[in-house]
Amino acid sequence: MNHFPSKLACGLLVVTTVGLTACAFGPTPNAFNPDSVPDQIKVPAGHRVALETVGSGKITYECRAKKDAPNQYAWEFVSPDAQLTDRSGRLIGKYFGPPATWTNIDGSTVTGAQVAVFPVDKSIPLQLVKANPSTGNGGFTNVTYIQRVATRNGIVPADTCNQLAEGTRADVNYQADYIFWKAR
Repeated sequence: MNHFPSKLACGLLVVTTVGLTACAFGPTPNAFNPDSVPDQIKVPAGHRVALETVGSGKITYECRAKKDAPNQYAWEFVSPDAQLTDRSGRLIGKYFGPPATWTNIDGSTVTGAQVAVFPVDKSIPLQLVKANPSTGNGGFTNVTYIQRVATRNGIVPADTCNQLAEGTRADVNYQADYIFWKAR
């Protein structure tokens, strides 16, 4: 499977029982300001921003019976799938999972585990991830933390999730900045 298509495509996505979802996120966000994030997702002192990327893609959800309440249903996160670009739009790599995995076109890869989230209105939450040791040599080598900020969309579908819809998957477009940190 090629994780790095030659062009980023953003158009209409037809999803079973979800309908049409437009991908219109507007201009590329501005440079990251570390002081602008909530305390809950700030990176500990002793680290520096190493790379700023913009992730644009989809999050897949599935309608499932709740584990603790079998007669109740809810949309549950399945996986992300996003292209990573730099601020000028140049392809840097890909983000997918689980587990949360960022691959760089230079061959370096990093995975991570969520440390904290901060809810925002009408978008997936902001997030702080502690990186596992990276593989390969390149831009993701020695990454210590990843922040997800400037999120747009990506929340669970508004469609009904019930017994009739159980097993239905829905792709929701989203965009977020992924900020990669390294120790000083």
